[in-house]
Amino acid sequence: MKKLIAIVEDEPDIIELVTIHLSKSGFTVKGFLNGKSFYKFLEKKMPDLVVLDLMLPDIDGLDICKTIRRKDEWSSIPIIVLTAKSEETDKILGLELGADDYVTKPFAPKELVARVKAVLRRHAPMKEAKKIEIGDALVIDLGKYEVNVDGKRIDLTATEFRILELLATKKGWVFSRDKILDFLWGEEKAVIDRTVDVHIRHLREKLGKAAFLIKNIRGVGYKLEE
Repeated sequence: MKKLIAIVEDEPDIIELVTIHLSKSGFTVKGFLNGKSFYKFLEKKMPDLVVLDLMLPDIDGLDICKTIRRKDEWSSIPIIVLTAKSEETDKILGLELGADDYVTKPFAPKELVARVKAVLRRHAPMKEAKKIEIGDALVIDLGKYEVNVDGKRIDLTATEFRILELLATKKGWVFSRDKILDFLWGEEKAVIDRTVDVHIRHLREKLGKAAFLIKNIRGVGYKLEE
């Protein structure tokens, strides 16, 4: 079945352009000119990924991002922020609120398609399903794409899960920010180092009592260790 990509963007020309390129890459695309119509759609059907403009006519895109991340049934939907705000602080704010990636306007449609594919790959479960248990509390189920702390499920974004997966599968190894970015994006990497720090901070907050397992090696990067 084709992956469904929702585009929330108030410029019809951009929706048309993105739809053409995503459709050529084998995706099904649904466009929305405002936040209200997108919310109505979400109540009925969940897309596999959302491309979200920040400046919409009725609802701030950042508020939509926050709402998606707060609702249990929507929280795992990958989000790529599409914005004309190119300042680093704006990009970091989008990541702070739970976006998996961002693309700034003006953009190359092929780059956006590559980002969509990259985020969906990170969100896909491992082919070989297995569980990783760290300490007494943390259990990572790579097959079900689930994380549990003391038996309670923790909802992570696709990027947060992939970072935890990387650190957990090579427990004790220290990964630099560049290595983590390479793991996440590979050749499509076009993001700033602070991106990793934002995701790590979110990951620690969500892990609660298990947060101490992720250690910051000053000047180098991160590792997961009991």
